Amino acid sequence: MNIKKLISTTLATVLMGGAVFSATTTASAAEAQGKQDVTIGYVAWADQLASTNALKVVLEQQGYRVKATSLSAAFMWQGLAQGKLDMISAWLPTTHATYYKPVKDKVDNLGHNFEGTRLGLVVPRYMKDVNSIDDLKAHAAEFDNRIVGIDPGAGIMRITKEAIGKYDLGMKLTASSDATMSAVLGEAVREHKPIVVTSWVPHWMFNRWDLKFLDDPKNAYGSSEQLDTIVRKGLKEDSPKAYCVLSHFKWTPAEMGELLDMNEQPNSDPYQNAKQWVEKHPDIVKRWTQDCQ
Repeated sequence: MNIKKLISTTLATVLMGGAVFSATTTASAAEAQGKQDVTIGYVAWADQLASTNALKVVLEQQGYRVKATSLSAAFMWQGLAQGKLDMISAWLPTTHATYYKPVKDKVDNLGHNFEGTRLGLVVPRYMKDVNSIDDLKAHAAEFDNRIVGIDPGAGIMRITKEAIGKYDLGMKLTASSDATMSAVLGEAVREHKPIVVTSWVPHWMFNRWDLKFLDDPKNAYGSSEQLDTIVRKGLKEDSPKAYCVLSHFKWTPAEMGELLDMNEQPNSDPYQNAKQWVEKHPDIVKRWTQDCQ
């Protein structure tokens, strides 16, 4: 399994995100001014794809033209604070803390849309002798002294770098993407090989493979978090119905998990899956929209 080659190929694509953003910000800003236009910024993680597309479908049903823009976390927060995006979903209070703190007075936090998240280091359950982050130091060679991460701007990457120092692991954190990390993990599981990755809940990988979070006795990753809906200043005045829907948007692990599973089926399309999910769950949609006239 050539982990280095697979990761380096995907990383080149990830790092192009900044260039793509600079070319689209003007269009996004123009759309944000229109009362019937909404721009959702998201990072291409499993949970973000699910929430973005579910909201896109529901807002379109309410008469909005919705643009979903995939960005790195840093550019996503920058675009929101500058009013070039209308909405993002944020991991708080820890993962996105360094992005949120400088701009919290420039955005509106509409509250939690998902509770009970967790992030940390994950290994296959067949790694019987590795149950804590402390254990990694003694077994580092088995993992090629490498932790497989995701996109370099993600909050979990910053926290993991700090955790490596806090636990004195001496291991290298390799940046890639959510998709590449999952692919590398899947290959390792199929071959029953050692691997340690950065991961989080909610994520479809826990439904597919038998995995475990490593205990974190030094609390490097903090306690459980929640996902908050963050919107730009002025959205309530420009698009009150969209603002209302976003303020009511909240779902459970089971509700999101169903869409996560759909998105991981072969040749599936997250937007088309969201359409099917929305059609199947009018009660949930009503919960998000019933007071929004």
